[in-house]
Amino acid sequence: MQQYDVVIIGAGAAGLMCAAQAGYRGRQVLVLDHAPKAAAKIRISGGGKCNFTNLNVKPEHYITQNPHFVKSALARYPSSQFIELVERHAIDYEERSHGQLFTMQGAGQIIQMLRQECDWAEAKIQLNTHIHKLEAQADVGFIIQTSEGDYMAQSLVVASGGLAYPKLKASDFGHRIAQKFGLNVMPSRPGLVPLVFKSSWKDWFSELSGLSMEVEIRSAGHIFREAMLVTHHGISGPVVLQTSNYWQPGQPIEINLLPDKDVLAELKQLKSQSQSLNKWLSQLTTKRFSQAWLAKYPLDKPLAECTDKELEDYALSLSQWRLYPEDTAGYDKAEVSLGGVDTNEVSSKTFESYKQPGLYFIGEVLDVTGHLGGYNFQWAWASAVACAQAV
Repeated sequence: MQQYDVVIIGAGAAGLMCAAQAGYRGRQVLVLDHAPKAAAKIRISGGGKCNFTNLNVKPEHYITQNPHFVKSALARYPSSQFIELVERHAIDYEERSHGQLFTMQGAGQIIQMLRQECDWAEAKIQLNTHIHKLEAQADVGFIIQTSEGDYMAQSLVVASGGLAYPKLKASDFGHRIAQKFGLNVMPSRPGLVPLVFKSSWKDWFSELSGLSMEVEIRSAGHIFREAMLVTHHGISGPVVLQTSNYWQPGQPIEINLLPDKDVLAELKQLKSQSQSLNKWLSQLTTKRFSQAWLAKYPLDKPLAECTDKELEDYALSLSQWRLYPEDTAGYDKAEVSLGGVDTNEVSSKTFESYKQPGLYFIGEVLDVTGHLGGYNFQWAWASAVACAQAV
C-alpha cells in the first residue's frame, strides 16, 4: 500500500491548486480522478478562454446557506494573488465587462500552468482511477482502494466538484463521501443555466432564436442587467444565467426590455406626435423582435386614441414583462450546481470537517456558488489555498 501525506480526489481547478500549494509545503501529494483528462471543465469555460477570476470579488457575489463562510478564504487569497500567478507564467489576459478576466490564447494555458505548478511541487496526478472503497482508521488516516491500487493518506481532500456537465464525468461522488462520514448535504440543482419554456412560448422564442438584446431581469428580489440571448427553447445569455441562480420553478421573472427608457413618457410623446409604435420599438430593439412582440401584444387602436390608462398598461408590459419559465435547461447546460456539502459542517479557516478529522472539502463540492464572471474559479483557488495550508 502506497502512503501519502495528502490524497486529493478531483483533478479540477480546486484539486490541482490545492495539490501544488500543499506540495510546496513539503507534503507528499497524490491527486486521483476518474476522468481521462485533468481539468476538463476549465478547458471549456468562458467559451474556451477561461474567465479565471474577477477584479472585484466580494462575499456578496456568492450564494450559500452560511454567507459568512466565504469571507476568510477570499480575504486570505484575493484575486490579485492569482493574477500574479498567471503573470508569472507569462499568460496574456484581457479584462472584459464587470471586471472579468479571460486568457487571450485559451483555457489550456491555465491547465498547463496548474500542471506545471504540480510538477514543480512534486505532486502526482493520476487519472483514469476509480475509487472502490474509502474508509477512515484511527491513528492511520484514510485507506483508499482504487482500480489502480490501494493508498493510505493522513489527510483526504475532496475536490470532486458538483453535478454540472455530466458529459465531463461530473458526479455526486463528493456528496456521497460527505454523507458517508455523517455530514449534511444541501439539495443540488443546476446553476448559471438557461431557462426553458413549453408549448406556445417555446415556439415563440424558437422563431426569434439567435436574437440578443440587453435587458434587466428581476427574480426573487434580485436584479441583473446584461445581455439576453433567445434560444430555440427559451432564453439564455449572461443576465439569464445570473437570474437562474435565484429563480425557482413556479416563480415568475420580470423582464425590462428597455431599461434605459422611461417607457410611459416615450409612449405619451409618441401619442402627442402621432408617431408609429412599431417604428419606435424596432429602433430600440430590432425589427425582428418588434414585429414578433406586436404580433403577440398588439395595440387594438392607434396610439392617438389610447387613454392614459391604456398607455400605462402597455408601458408595464414592456418594462415589467412577466414570464413563467417551465424549468432550467438542466445539468447538461449548467455551468455550476447549487447546493452541496453544508458549510456549517466545515471549518471556514481550514476546510476540515468538524465530524471527521483529516477530511477536507473544497471548491464546488461545497454549498458555495458564485455569480457568473470568474467568481466560481476564484472560490476554487481561495478554498484550495486555505486548505493546502492546513493539510
